[in-house]
Amino acid sequence: MDCIFCNYDKDKIIAENKLAFAILDTYPVNEGHTLIIPKRHFANFFEATGEEIIAIYSLMHEVKEMLDIQYEPDGYNVGVNVGYWAGQTIMHLHVHLIPRYKGDIENPRGGIRKLKEQLVEYDG
Repeated sequence: MDCIFCNYDKDKIIAENKLAFAILDTYPVNEGHTLIIPKRHFANFFEATGEEIIAIYSLMHEVKEMLDIQYEPDGYNVGVNVGYWAGQTIMHLHVHLIPRYKGDIENPRGGIRKLKEQLVEYDG
């Protein structure tokens, strides 16, 4: 299978459990931007089993604790793009955990509706 997440370099995994793993995003919006990825290949969040959702959720909390220590963010955005027209460019489910910092944008009201300019430009 020609899927970047199915063939990911295991040395770059920062945390994992039985059903999911976490990596730092290659095109981060902010320092510490992490992806939580199920090990089973499927694209759509709504195709995840209950067990996979629990594994993703659990790993997200573990990674958040790591990011809290390393980066000391002031908040987080959590997001999932489901389908091409929602911005999904890698058709293997992944959840974005994005640390946010006071002052990273002038007015954060609206959260992901007004997400800041990315650290690294991503063109999918």
